[in-house]
Amino acid sequence: MENFFRLVDHEDFFSRRCIWVNGPIIVGAGPSGLATAACLREQGVPFMVLERADCIASLWQKRTYDRLKLHLPKQFCQLPKLPFPQDFPEYPTKKQFIEYLESYATHFQINPQFNECVQSARYDETSGLWRVKSVSSTGATRNEVEYICRWLVVATGENAECVMPDIEGLSDFKGEVIHACDYKSGESFRGKKVLVVGCGNSGMELSLDLCNHHASPSMVVRSSVHVLPREVFGISTFEFAVMMLQWLPLWLVDKIMLMLAWFVFGNVEKLGLKRPSTGPLELKNTKGKTPVLDLGALAKIRSGDIKVVPGVKRFNNGEAELVNGEKLDVDAVVLATGYRSNVPYWLQEGEFFSKNGFPKMPFPHGWKGNAGLYAVGFTKRGLSGASSDAVKIAQDIGKVWKDETKQKKQRTTACHRRCISQF
Repeated sequence: MENFFRLVDHEDFFSRRCIWVNGPIIVGAGPSGLATAACLREQGVPFMVLERADCIASLWQKRTYDRLKLHLPKQFCQLPKLPFPQDFPEYPTKKQFIEYLESYATHFQINPQFNECVQSARYDETSGLWRVKSVSSTGATRNEVEYICRWLVVATGENAECVMPDIEGLSDFKGEVIHACDYKSGESFRGKKVLVVGCGNSGMELSLDLCNHHASPSMVVRSSVHVLPREVFGISTFEFAVMMLQWLPLWLVDKIMLMLAWFVFGNVEKLGLKRPSTGPLELKNTKGKTPVLDLGALAKIRSGDIKVVPGVKRFNNGEAELVNGEKLDVDAVVLATGYRSNVPYWLQEGEFFSKNGFPKMPFPHGWKGNAGLYAVGFTKRGLSGASSDAVKIAQDIGKVWKDETKQKKQRTTACHRRCISQF
């Protein structure tokens, strides 16, 4: 606490409201931030959660499509210390997952500071503390606040900002153009010709949803992609892979997974889907590129209901010109082009995080930096990776907290005894 008073010497200290936080600040109230807060609560460490939106898990609540379900079984997606309700299905729906997160926050008494948009965070060498500047907004009222803390946990995640592709003529396209984060249902595209740019899990599932709502989707496939069945032999493909990895090397598990995919789907390259030369698990571990788990899109591609097309060269009025020279009449464009980290925009630090907004150290070493800086939800391993990091972070901070609390109590007791002896 004595370090706090060193900040008074800074000329801008009194220019804004300043708040001392007794414990770590967690930036982000998504699943990663909630998991870390819950684990800190279990350690008896106080904390503050700052969230720029007006709710927890804003990505799930405001930027996901209606038909979304967890792609992995619930046991691989539950957060630490509290499992999913037993009556939830193996693949919970979007609504059920949000309900789980809300009950999780209630159970661990996590009350984020909403509408707090962090503008910058930097480590103050003089005081040995973190200075987190935030703008809070309530209606028309806008307030600048500076929080001072010893520990900073970055929990803004891998998907903080939409990636918008730079395609010639897209800004002048006369039809509707939306990012996947604004897509809710194919109902509003009924009877329309829709170009879906992107062939990851979102691109595949949105194309399927458009089909189911009687639209005519064309899906842009610019690069190679692994497509795996969601289940094999009645169990999750992911679960099956995890089981095999306990006994077999990764390269062999990759070969088995590709053999199973071939057995289920046949040669998908005939459908315009070229497989990468690197296996699906190795590609996930090295590049963070997630294989597509098929929910029915391949059958629609095979039947011709979903058309696979190469990259887009340019847009011209209501037309898309492809790199192969083909031209498509298009009524609307859905950009399933992914998301990125926003950490470089606000965190003033260059040792722990790289320019792409991810920790420089690969999993499982990317959770702890220097000077009380931590990262959770950047493992490229989904909710299970975030949960693993949350537990480590809370234990690391909790150990220091408990040791220092114990020392303070001992000093207080010693002082109290000396006072008594004087009377």
